Amino acid sequence: MQLPLEATLLRIFIGESDRWDHKPLYEAIVLKARELHLAGATVLRGAMGFGKSSRLHTAKILRLSMDLPLVIEIVDSEDKIQSFLPVLNPMMKGGLVTLEKVRVVDYRADSARTAET
Repeated sequence: MQLPLEATLLRIFIGESDRWDHKPLYEAIVLKARELHLAGATVLRGAMGFGKSSRLHTAKILRLSMDLPLVIEIVDSEDKIQSFLPVLNPMMKGGLVTLEKVRVVDYRADSARTAET
């Protein structure tokens, strides 16, 4: 798969406890992006954050949270990201979705890893 030099970054902010179809929402989003052949997705777990409700989510030892903030980043062409948004919309009960233009510098698979699979 080839990515254009000028691509779009879809960034999705959700909570770790958010669910879709009886599984973690972040997992459902990444699997759907893979199924639709988007270029790639990464889930990042935050140590602390808050959203529209202003409820603080933290990983501090004295206050263990089961709902840490997660960020899912997906990069692909603008057309593919735009076509993914209607798929994403019904999955989102809350959270934040942003888009930004990015410049792709390099996109390649590790040849040693692809030879193993």
